[in-house]
Amino acid sequence: MKPDDVATAITNALVQGGSQWMIATIVAFIPVLLTMTLVLHLGRPYVLRTLRRCGLRLGADIWWMSYLLMRDAVLVITFALCWIFFLPNIVTGHALPITGPLAALCLLLALAVKLSRRVDDDINAFRLTTAFLVVGATLYYLPQVFAIEANSQTYLAGFINVFTSSAQPTAALAIMWISLAGVCIIGVWMFVRSWNAANRAMIHRLEKSAPEAKTPKVRVPAI
Repeated sequence: MKPDDVATAITNALVQGGSQWMIATIVAFIPVLLTMTLVLHLGRPYVLRTLRRCGLRLGADIWWMSYLLMRDAVLVITFALCWIFFLPNIVTGHALPITGPLAALCLLLALAVKLSRRVDDDINAFRLTTAFLVVGATLYYLPQVFAIEANSQTYLAGFINVFTSSAQPTAALAIMWISLAGVCIIGVWMFVRSWNAANRAMIHRLEKSAPEAKTPKVRVPAI
């Protein structure tokens, strides 16, 4: 074997090994982020009780804004990492939870509810967001724990064979494409809604500033 062939083989091994390590790390770390998302979302009553005890207005504002930023940022980061479930080669070539794309779709639905409704003021919107988060976490936890992480347990062989993407590539791709279509539809709806909201805000601002521009300025004579 020539030195160039050896170098190429080593490079390919490092690249493939690094890619597999990164994918396995993301798949194993997503449950942590899902748990944090649920804890921060369901911890809203505790945050509100603590908020009422703050005697300083500035401290209450900082506490509330920090909570909102952490809660929504963790949700967005979790959905961003779940994007690996929409890559066909990774879905069919690696052992992933077969319902991972559906879990990502539920996270996006929760984000859509947060964008379109006041979740912190509307109890029905809060319950709807909670339902999407719980369903998404369940769709991820069950195959991840009982199929991916328990592949050494022989009595779970049937469950492992059904809920592992590499073992069921046809079903995994079907779930992935259906979920991706849902993500695209929701993404287009969120974009159109944000665009219309920005246009309405700009029109309202222009209408508000138009009377002020038409009002003649009265010159005050110098004394």
